Amino acid sequence: MKKAYAFTGPSNSGKTTLICKISEYLQSLNLKVAIIKHDPKDKAIFDINTKDSYKFYSTGASVAVISPKRTTFFHNESLEFDEILKRFDADIILVEGLKTLPLPRLCVFCKEVDESYLEFSDAIATYSKKDYKITHFNLDDIKAISEFIITNAKEI
Repeated sequence: MKKAYAFTGPSNSGKTTLICKISEYLQSLNLKVAIIKHDPKDKAIFDINTKDSYKFYSTGASVAVISPKRTTFFHNESLEFDEILKRFDADIILVEGLKTLPLPRLCVFCKEVDESYLEFSDAIATYSKKDYKITHFNLDDIKAISEFIITNAKEI
């Protein structure tokens, strides 16, 4: 049984860093992890240590990047999300972006919180102390966030 959980937030909000930490934590629990990243502008560059795909792969997870023209793990055509899921042997799939997918979602903000994201999210991870009337985690509490994800990820 595979489960999936998604992450959302603006550029430079801390999504990649958090997903990497969660991937490593989940793997320490002997779970197989895959990560799918959305590249809506088809501008991803691979195999460079400063890029998200490289960071994700470095955690030990399987990784796919979906763009309008290709799916990279390396595949020369775009695949639908469901088709990619079939290719992964994983217990849990972490998804960065793809806001339209019907998945539970954590909103990530390492700096200022854009509350417009909250209506699409089940939880928030931030350093803010403000009450957002949604499940709220400190961005550094990887164990609590990971346990929440394990419990709330959607079976797929």
